Amino acid sequence: MTKLFASAGALALIGAATMALAQGGPNDAQIAHIAYTAGNIDIAAAKQALAKSKNKTVRDFATEMVRDHQAVNDKALALVKKLNVTPEANATSTALTEQANKKHAELARLNGPAFDKAYAANEVAYHRTVNGALEKTLIPSASNAELKSLLETGLTLFREHQMHAEHVSAQLK
Repeated sequence: MTKLFASAGALALIGAATMALAQGGPNDAQIAHIAYTAGNIDIAAAKQALAKSKNKTVRDFATEMVRDHQAVNDKALALVKKLNVTPEANATSTALTEQANKKHAELARLNGPAFDKAYAANEVAYHRTVNGALEKTLIPSASNAELKSLLETGLTLFREHQMHAEHVSAQLK
């Protein structure tokens, strides 16, 4: 059941990224909004985990997610300010937000080990999907070299997050 919920969230992101790609790929302002939205979603999920979980491994992972995603989002905000670009809401960022709200509500109904397992499984699926979207859609569509570089740096970090989430998830089984 947990994997089903995590997979549904991942499918929503893939579908949203595919829509953007089918429309010729997102522009830099849209990419900035998608990336920032994805970061905020993971920060909110981690904060939910910090509020609900008593498991040290889960709490340590969630703390890392808040720290790292906030740092990347801060760099993204500084870059869009420097470039004088206004992030542009789009179908992908809207779909991400809607799916995240549903996932947050699903996780809110869980407690203890059930929450921990569901949170970890969602983090695996979410990072796998975000990494795929970065690699296949966002980075190739970015036209600004600094934005592309920031996305590539984020991808490297988020691949590490995915591996860490997989490790946490395996520990909780």
